[in-house]
Amino acid sequence: MSHLTEQPIDPATLAAAVGAPGHGGCCTFLGTVRDRHRGREVVELEYSAYGPMAEATIATIVAEAEARWPVRVAAAHRVGRLQVGETAVTVVAAGAHREEAFAACRHVIEELKHRAPIWKRERFADGTESWVDPSAEAVAP
Repeated sequence: MSHLTEQPIDPATLAAAVGAPGHGGCCTFLGTVRDRHRGREVVELEYSAYGPMAEATIATIVAEAEARWPVRVAAAHRVGRLQVGETAVTVVAAGAHREEAFAACRHVIEELKHRAPIWKRERFADGTESWVDPSAEAVAP
């Protein structure tokens, strides 16, 4: 399964890939493009990645989560231009219980943001743009 895509992400497809009769807990994280960042109006984002390395890094993170918790995990990240409201990243973790699904899902999205070579450029309503290092970002209003 490819983790990077230029196409919209279908969370149901990812959930189906990790579902099983014994998986009663399924946690889905959707990261969407918001309309504001640090008080500025965002009109679009552009994601770029070092494809082979990003694919390998995400696969490693997924494997780590599956080794640490009794879960199956699927993850996908968009590349290219995205508009406000579009889904940029999705992680789905499924296991027998909600605790491990929540823990694995959170682990994968946090590690993906810190380790995957994926870069974000924000374009603002005033015509300016800025590259963002998601691994260095703290929660901002």
